[in-house]
Amino acid sequence: MNDNIRRTTLRHLLFAVLMAIGLETQTAHAWWNSDWTMRKKITIDTTANGVPISDPIGETSVLIRLFDGNFQFANAKEDGGDIRFVASDDKTALRYHIEKWDAQMGEAFIWVRVPDLKHNSQTSFWLYFGNGTQKAIRADDPKGTYDSATTLVYHFSEKNQPPGDASGNNNNAANAGIPVEGSMIGGGIRLTGTTTVSIPASPSLAWERAGTLTWSAWIKLNALKPKAPIFSRGEQGRRFVIGSDNGVPYVEIADGGESKHSPAGEAVQVNTWHHLAVVANSGNVVLFLDGESYSTLNAQIPTLATPGILGSDPAVQSADDARRSAMSIDIDELEISRTSRPAGFVKFAAISQGGEKSGKLLNFAPDETPSNWFSGISSGYVGIIVRSLTADGWAVIGLLSVMAAISWYIMITKATYLNASAKGNALFMNAWGHLANDLTALDHGDADSMKTLGGRVDKDAERTLRNSGVYRIYHIGAEEIRHRLAADREPGIKMLKARSIQAIRASLDSGLVRETQKLNSKMVLLTIAISGGPFLGLLGTVIGVMITFAAVAAAGDVNVNAIAPGIAAALLATVAGLGVAIPSLFGYNYLLARVKDATSDMQVFVDEFVSKMAEFYGGNPDRADNYHI
Repeated sequence: MNDNIRRTTLRHLLFAVLMAIGLETQTAHAWWNSDWTMRKKITIDTTANGVPISDPIGETSVLIRLFDGNFQFANAKEDGGDIRFVASDDKTALRYHIEKWDAQMGEAFIWVRVPDLKHNSQTSFWLYFGNGTQKAIRADDPKGTYDSATTLVYHFSEKNQPPGDASGNNNNAANAGIPVEGSMIGGGIRLTGTTTVSIPASPSLAWERAGTLTWSAWIKLNALKPKAPIFSRGEQGRRFVIGSDNGVPYVEIADGGESKHSPAGEAVQVNTWHHLAVVANSGNVVLFLDGESYSTLNAQIPTLATPGILGSDPAVQSADDARRSAMSIDIDELEISRTSRPAGFVKFAAISQGGEKSGKLLNFAPDETPSNWFSGISSGYVGIIVRSLTADGWAVIGLLSVMAAISWYIMITKATYLNASAKGNALFMNAWGHLANDLTALDHGDADSMKTLGGRVDKDAERTLRNSGVYRIYHIGAEEIRHRLAADREPGIKMLKARSIQAIRASLDSGLVRETQKLNSKMVLLTIAISGGPFLGLLGTVIGVMITFAAVAAAGDVNVNAIAPGIAAALLATVAGLGVAIPSLFGYNYLLARVKDATSDMQVFVDEFVSKMAEFYGGNPDRADNYHI
């Protein structure tokens, strides 16, 4: 019964160890990369709980505004080099680039490409940070942040330099505007009647008649002027103009004939930022203001391959118009695409970049740290070692963990059993010392119960007695005596022949052997842990060192920083092997001494039992109460 309990407990312990290893593996997989110690979940909510957007959005670039209220700049690298974005599956890295990162001021603007943003749904991804190693360098990918239809993106973050194209199409401006600090998103520029920005003509910016187009920017009118162009292109009777007529946004298109002008709507207020977008397809041109449809012009864009102008362009205006339209306008975040973006795309851009409603649209969850067993030390030396451990090292350490669990289980259960056995032996030997004449007086006919000289022992004593090896041997002897005296033809006459005593001695010796085997059971597993643990650890170390040197040779990098983490991680396997062997060695020697003591007690008892048996049943012919059988 006790053996069954121990076997069941061992199975449960092994199952728990394997489950722990499995959970640890799952946790490691759930965390994108263990080199990063912190992450934050960002959720885009286009449902009624956030900012409802009912029109399709599709692939887009999302502006992530970080500030002291939603991000711990002290836990990230000073230049933002450890910033990474990962999709909700915690596997797919998202492309991004940093427009601005100011750790001292606690402000950052980052653009992240979301492959497929759904309307009326919640879309989540992860922001990872907190990697202070040399491997964490800035991984900006401006070109990869935008899709292939995006032909120009100006952030206007350059100071006194021509705006650079973040889309990767090299449509950099030919000249600089007047820089404006504290613009809508980071930096911006100011355009006046004498200051314009020229956008070069390039194949990627060439328009075909009745083609598709999306133009968007943030604007702030500093004064109301009639027919003030914001963006224009034109040549030989063909022109395309986006402007403001006394605060009323408009689109004007001419294609070799009379120009067409979009219907007037409500004027915008001066000194306030507004998102202005124009979407053209083969049938009409739609003007959007702050994400909502503002007006529609039944026209098509003309064929144009000339430079584009931000500000007043004499080529598309008369001299009088140019003088009247001399104005001051701030502009930020210009984007041009050669496709007609859906209405949901425009609305999402206006809200997510606008600031006021973006707090409901983009939700930042609290910071998280790895929920694995080394999360508390992941940023220290041990964390570096664990993160550098290779797969073969984890396999060896996992095997050593199982060996350690088994060895500790054996040591604990064996010590518990030896203590219980010693207590049971003491209980029995106390009664044995007072026994006289009848050696079977203490036996109740049951290996798990015993009689005292005055009656049967209580229940607690019986539970203690079950673990007494001495009593089990005594029970064998008592049973043998009763069996051999059962043929006694004259009750009351008790005598054993010499050969019967020898046979009983043989039975006692066999019982002693079985009890000794029980005491020594599973001790061999401790010897395996003692001798095999260090060798397994050494195997893991050797393989880890081989892999480290092979990786260094392949990379051609021989500096200490490239070698040291791998070597340190490889040595962890040897440490684990010694961690298994050393406790097992101490436990084995302690248990071995206890087993020898218990075995000696049983051997002494067998000798005492045989001596008393020879004395009580030895067949003295001078005694009248004896009879040979």
